[in-house]
Amino acid sequence: MNNRVKYGVLFLVLAQIVVIAFLFVAPRLVNALPGEYRVRLARVPMVETLLKIGVTPLPTALPAPVGAADRPEITIPVIPQLTATPIVVPTDVPTSATTESEIAKPTQQPTLPPSLTATPPPTPTPKPLPRQARVDGLEIIAQGFNNCGPANLAINLNFYGNPTTQVEAAAFLKPNSEDRNVSPWQMVDYVNEQTDLRAFVGSGGDLELIKRFLANGLPIVIEKGYELESEGWLGHYLTMFAYDDDKQEFLSLDTNLGPWDDSGRVDSYEMVEHYWQQFNYTFFVVYPPEKESLVQELLGPDMVDTAVMWQKAAERAQAEVEADPENAFTWFNLGESLTRLGELTGEMSYYESGASAFDQARTLGIPPRIVWYQFRPYIAYMKVGRYQDILDLTEVTLSSQGGRNVEETYLYQGHALAFLGDGQGAIDAYEQALRLNKYFYPAQWALDAITGNGGG
Repeated sequence: MNNRVKYGVLFLVLAQIVVIAFLFVAPRLVNALPGEYRVRLARVPMVETLLKIGVTPLPTALPAPVGAADRPEITIPVIPQLTATPIVVPTDVPTSATTESEIAKPTQQPTLPPSLTATPPPTPTPKPLPRQARVDGLEIIAQGFNNCGPANLAINLNFYGNPTTQVEAAAFLKPNSEDRNVSPWQMVDYVNEQTDLRAFVGSGGDLELIKRFLANGLPIVIEKGYELESEGWLGHYLTMFAYDDDKQEFLSLDTNLGPWDDSGRVDSYEMVEHYWQQFNYTFFVVYPPEKESLVQELLGPDMVDTAVMWQKAAERAQAEVEADPENAFTWFNLGESLTRLGELTGEMSYYESGASAFDQARTLGIPPRIVWYQFRPYIAYMKVGRYQDILDLTEVTLSSQGGRNVEETYLYQGHALAFLGDGQGAIDAYEQALRLNKYFYPAQWALDAITGNGGG
């Protein structure tokens, strides 16, 4: 064997060693990168497969419940009418591997301005809306990575003279920059507790509600589905600022795609309603305290009364299920609304029907990222004792790089593990939730409950 061949073989061996070493070390190096760069790397052909970044591809849908194919067709539950003033019932949190107790504070409930819960507002006299309206003075903000919540919040705070930037809002709302979700109730809490402005969050809104706010000079933020060719289905926020009945169009500020000259994104009424439905027509509005009476009037008594709001949302979802039983989102909305009613009343039938509705949404094929943003399936399954279903859903979420940065996932994983007797696993999950977001107080309450550190 001549020297040229020897050196060639040596080179190939060394090259193989380098490649093997790179493939061994590279995933660790890549995982140390900020999520934005990992997402970009994953889009390069073969890089995701070689480096196991965990960004793409996501499953096409959440897993169907075990045995779903063998079950009879799910019937649409009959929604009972509320007959008494509901009370808020806290979510169960286990205090040890074998016992359960009630935490003294409800989880995932928005903090509402006191005057919005003290007395119902008078029934407003309907006023005809103008055919066009526009709120001037809003300025578009380009969001940071997965930062549409803080960016939209900053747009609305700035509109009323509060100088909070999206970076400042995000530092409190998502101290982990990798966090994939900021819930509406978190932003409402932030406004009501950290600023001199007020905010309200509701579900079951409609296009007329958006128009009423815009016609009265108040921008409104909607939570909606969002489909991007490179990412698939996601959740997103839009600040709505204008409408035109003649064109059947809304204008909004899209902090992800622009345009960046404040001219606004154009969407048809039909398109807005289609994607808004995917988040149960959820919205929030920021406003100065002196406009509280106006906000109450625009919301109307059914929206201000939390129990009535969820009752109406459940009835609407039920009607939409009947009209389109193959729409997974309408089943999901029905499940959320029923579960919320269960939390308000303590009635187990709501949880049971809610869990069945979530089952149907999963069977039809709901996008897996839905549980990055909405968490009522976990509560419904927990209340009816289906802890393995919780773990099945959390496992899917935690299989992706983005999903591993959703602190709520670890909260409900912890609950399921505790109920199944794995106390240490539950503690580990709660602690991971707090590592992701030290301000995520539901995880702190749960940790204190299971370790006995909650005090008197």
